[in-house]
Amino acid sequence: SYEAPPESMVVIGAGYIGLELGSVWNRLGSKVTVLEYLDRILPGMDSEIAEEAKKIFAKQGLEFRLGAKVTGARTEGDQAVVEVEGQDPIRCDQVLVSVGRKPNTENLGLESIGVETDERGKVRVNERFETSAPGVYAIGDLIPGPMLAHKAEEDGIACVEGWESKAAPNVDYHLVPGVVYTHPEIGVVGYTEDALKAEGIPYKVGSFPFAANGRARALGDTVGKVKLLAHAETDRILGAHIIGPRAGDLIAELVAAMAYGASAEDLHMVSHAHPTLCETIKEAALAVEGRAIHI
Repeated sequence: SYEAPPESMVVIGAGYIGLELGSVWNRLGSKVTVLEYLDRILPGMDSEIAEEAKKIFAKQGLEFRLGAKVTGARTEGDQAVVEVEGQDPIRCDQVLVSVGRKPNTENLGLESIGVETDERGKVRVNERFETSAPGVYAIGDLIPGPMLAHKAEEDGIACVEGWESKAAPNVDYHLVPGVVYTHPEIGVVGYTEDALKAEGIPYKVGSFPFAANGRARALGDTVGKVKLLAHAETDRILGAHIIGPRAGDLIAELVAAMAYGASAEDLHMVSHAHPTLCETIKEAALAVEGRAIHI
């Protein structure tokens, strides 16, 4: 615990957790410097949304140093000194290390009962969540897939229901949403534009800014946008990326739509109450065909 926010903090890692906690300390008054080994923040997220997030967070006061390889950290008196390859050391009051997560499977005695793990320490399971040890099942962060609480919940339900069913349970990890609880929030699901390009999948883009949404303007919270990706030929929604107010709540509509194979047209034909933030989703769906109304 701290009696007061530290004057300065270095956050190592610009992923979900690093940005969430870095944003908190920034709002509490700390000078926060975020170091990231890659040349971008939020690895794996849609690069356009990540770049917009970087600009927003930088305006809020976070300092980003990208392409920064941290080689060590030490204490000198009551301060910490962070070593960065090819750069001058950074002095700060606190260091937060947020460079990814790994399953906590070491020293559990798993090998003594025959539970196998992979090279990353994750427990190997089949489609029914069975491990290599008879009668032992594993779910959540211990096994492959997104390391998220709601993913673990779906795993658990599917695992138990599978005990009574002949059909293998099905949890589609491609439809597990991710949320970054910064301000503004970021909510994502499905393909990124980068992934669609890499896989050669033809797509269309529709986006709509919160600045043109009446509810966002009434809330005084207009930063960000909704971005939808739809198949260029079938119009089926392939991915959704939201940065803005209540993005973590808004993404649920896109998850449901994608789970049932909805097209962008399906989505914009649904009535959305006015004034609400979710009207941005309808408008982004219209924008896929260049038909957004309130822009």
